[in-house]
Amino acid sequence: MAGRRALGRQFGWLWAAFVVSSYGTGLRFGAFPMIAVLLLHSGPSQVAALAAAGRAVGALVAVPLGPWVEFRRKRPVMVAMDLARFAALLSVPAAFALGRLSFAQLLVVSVAVAAADIAFRAASGAYLKALVPPEDLLVANGRFESTTWTATVVGPPLGGAAMGMFGPMTTVVADAVSYLLSALGLRAIGGTEPRPARAGAARLRAGELLEGWRFVLGHPTLRPLFVNSIVVNGLIMATEPLLAVLLLGRLGFAPWEYGLAFAAPCVGGLVGSRLAPRLVARFGQHKVLYTAGLLRACWSVGLAFVRPGVPGLVLIMVVQFGLVTCCGLFNPVLSTYRLDRTATDRVVRTLTAWSVSSSAAIAALTAAWGLLAAAIGPRTAIAVAGVLLLATPLLLPRREHAPLDTRNQAASLT
Repeated sequence: MAGRRALGRQFGWLWAAFVVSSYGTGLRFGAFPMIAVLLLHSGPSQVAALAAAGRAVGALVAVPLGPWVEFRRKRPVMVAMDLARFAALLSVPAAFALGRLSFAQLLVVSVAVAAADIAFRAASGAYLKALVPPEDLLVANGRFESTTWTATVVGPPLGGAAMGMFGPMTTVVADAVSYLLSALGLRAIGGTEPRPARAGAARLRAGELLEGWRFVLGHPTLRPLFVNSIVVNGLIMATEPLLAVLLLGRLGFAPWEYGLAFAAPCVGGLVGSRLAPRLVARFGQHKVLYTAGLLRACWSVGLAFVRPGVPGLVLIMVVQFGLVTCCGLFNPVLSTYRLDRTATDRVVRTLTAWSVSSSAAIAALTAAWGLLAAAIGPRTAIAVAGVLLLATPLLLPRREHAPLDTRNQAASLT
């Protein structure tokens, strides 16, 4: 019943905006590498740089955005980030139509979109905390999580079909339009949002850039969750390119088999996110967070044993379903836990620090695992990542040490 609880018209528009942009992103999955290879004739090193540098530089650009966004109305910032992503993405098909598209432009657009993603997520987290009562935060985060996994199941196959029939620019345009529709949905929320009060100096100080990290690293339970999160996400994402090389190259999987192996198990994310409110109601937030974090570390090592043919395909789907189900349960509980324990006047800086660190870790570990695979082979490198993941539950907090934030838990939006 918690998952079906009505959260009001304003949340409905916020969720609708998230749905549209999530499906747009799912449709665009793989478009930039395809454009780089097929239209710009880029080599493997350039394609890898496009993935890693876009994420890493985008994270660096986003660092000063956290303190800047913290003391501004969040909804206008979210609209601005949507419009920035719309303009950046639309510049790609426009340049292609004029015969001016270059690899450098793809790289700049990747950086701009990555930075806007981080700023948008930080602002939306703070906005959600003010919009939804504390007791409904988990339900709201669960709906966002289920939308993400549903878009992951549906978006890439449809986007792949569209790219095959009409070319990769089609999905770039679709994603750009999705951000424009998201901005319109955010505008439709209506109401007035109070401007956050700023204590102390009116200008941004250099020390405020690190405030999010100071808070997280000084918090007794958020600190281990932070370290666990960036290590787990980094190790999981670092093996994705290696799995593509192993499955599509050495093991001879067809592209449709590869897509099926990773798209179909994303149903598990929907299952996990739907179970989250019920399990937290029964067992408590901290116990569910610890158990889901423990279980999600146990699956990836199985990918090192994949073999050709149907048995290998089944093994991948089972492993991925287990991993994604645990992530689908863990992520909304973590998002709610983090908001519950972060004061309203530092939510944006905290979420920005978290996202920047995660993006930087994924970029660094992806590059490191590429070098490791070149030295010892992709299968062995995947096995190393799986074994390291088995140790990550040691980073989880076993006991709850910190109380809920009681300051400004739900600023009214009227």
